Amino acid sequence: MLTYKAPIADIKFLLEDVFNYYDHYKKYEEFKEATPDLVDAILQECAKFCENELLPLYQSGDKEGCHYDNGKVTTPKGFKAAYQQYIDGGWSSLSHSLEYGGQGLPPSLGMVQSELTGTANWSWAMYPGLSHGAMNTITTHGNDKQKELYLTRLIQGTWTGTMCLTEAQCGTDLGQVTTKAEPNGDGTYNITGTKIFISAGDHDLTDNIIHIVLARLPDAPKGTRGISLFIVPKIKTDQDGTLGEANNVTCGSIEEKMGIKASATAVINFDNAVGTLIGPENKGLECMFTFMNTARIGTALQGVCAAELAFQNSLIYAKERLSMRSLTGKKYPDQVADPIIVHPDVRKMLMTQKVISEGGRAMIYYTAKIVDDISMAKTEAERQAADDRLGFITPILKAFLTELGTESANHGLQIFGGHGYIKEWGMEQIVRDVRISTLYEGTTGIQALDLLGRKILMTRGKSLNDFSKEVLGFCKNNSLISSNPHKRKMNRFIWPLGKAIANWQQYSIRLALKAKSNRDIVGSASVDFLMYSGYIVMAYFWAQMAQSAYEKLAGDVENRDFYRAKIKSAEFYFERMLPRTKSLAKTMMTDPKSIMQLDQELMSFL
Repeated sequence: MLTYKAPIADIKFLLEDVFNYYDHYKKYEEFKEATPDLVDAILQECAKFCENELLPLYQSGDKEGCHYDNGKVTTPKGFKAAYQQYIDGGWSSLSHSLEYGGQGLPPSLGMVQSELTGTANWSWAMYPGLSHGAMNTITTHGNDKQKELYLTRLIQGTWTGTMCLTEAQCGTDLGQVTTKAEPNGDGTYNITGTKIFISAGDHDLTDNIIHIVLARLPDAPKGTRGISLFIVPKIKTDQDGTLGEANNVTCGSIEEKMGIKASATAVINFDNAVGTLIGPENKGLECMFTFMNTARIGTALQGVCAAELAFQNSLIYAKERLSMRSLTGKKYPDQVADPIIVHPDVRKMLMTQKVISEGGRAMIYYTAKIVDDISMAKTEAERQAADDRLGFITPILKAFLTELGTESANHGLQIFGGHGYIKEWGMEQIVRDVRISTLYEGTTGIQALDLLGRKILMTRGKSLNDFSKEVLGFCKNNSLISSNPHKRKMNRFIWPLGKAIANWQQYSIRLALKAKSNRDIVGSASVDFLMYSGYIVMAYFWAQMAQSAYEKLAGDVENRDFYRAKIKSAEFYFERMLPRTKSLAKTMMTDPKSIMQLDQELMSFL
């Protein structure tokens, strides 16, 4: 049976010490209510809900799965009651606009809440989680009537939302979308087509589901330039929200999946379903990116959640499981054997899990502050500057953290040994559940092409240079000769970090030059380049955590072991994880000839 304890101390360390969230909140009049006392109360109450209500449904939901019967989907036992508690507790409205019934707290605080619910039960968390993207899309691109009708109920949680992109013939290549939208002459459109892989596409948690759908208008340009975006409710509604007749939106089936079995992944059929246009005609993909960026950060969070849950349970097991003796002599002579945590290989896996979960959390919380800045931007220039920062780091978060979350989950199964392969312990479920995270919302390969191709090469490295300046500024302020003892100790992190940043910039230039003569170098290098980038970005945040821990230890602080552990974890990361960049640098700079030299006919012999 899995256990979970919300890591409140780790969360508060980031909010208060590393990222100084409360000064950040003070910049905005709208966030003045987000005081330390209020945030602490929210964390404590959310932790209770997650630990007591959601976690017990995690394994039972996986075992039962969702039920499909003649177009109707029923969620596992306990899911609907937990969702009602979620609504009654006001969790759905926490970080949304006061104007439409939200509590007006910062989006970053909503991200913290999402981490807790996601770690306790990712399948359950996907149902309200998809609504956040729908809300953000309607907030950004919807008209006043759409906001009044849909936002209020999505924020209340009485309705949920989805995003409907994928079709049988296309996933990433959305230029192949064939779903049609025929104008009715009254401002509405008839939507016809089939969408697949729709997370939370149908369920019994709410009376209505609001689908955000990509479709083509008549005579629209071919490819991605001819896609528009529509709001299509499952049930027709009056402007006051009164539910009417069914809207010709049906669930054709739900997928039988490797993992996240308690989350309904649906085939949704639209048969002249009535919808309304959101955003400009033929600009649907641009509008949808509001949803997709939200979803990609949320998917990155899944990697962190899996790492945290795997680590917590691995640590408990490693302390209790007795097997063999330490190579340096008996540590527990009164026991028949030593606990496996004394063995270096087990300890290495545990430390890897620890630095992934805590380092990944730091990356997410850093990004959440940028999301706050975007939501509060007063000018287009401010919004664009923050959006550029977000656009650069999003593919790194999405791909890197999901790949490392999968690694952490696999370490957990390995630590449990044979028991990890047995369902009752829950470790194999974490492995199955997190595996999808590297696939949906754009595979690792797609994120890597976005990072290297669009964010580095097409901008001539501007976003990388901007981020590098930030990191090098941190290095300058926390290194060299100083009368402050902890700053001298920081050199063990600052010097390799500064060197890594310089190398990152140089390799980017070299790849750009290579790509001029051989475009395949972009495809062959991209995933290695993204992972290389991710290790450097995470190193930046581990250096920040070490710096904050040193500052706390320089004063009169309780729980000194907590801060010492942060420094020791940073040491492990720099000694054991950051060196992975060396092999990645070698492979990403290698000519793609060995990949591409076998033609299609010769490949058939492999």
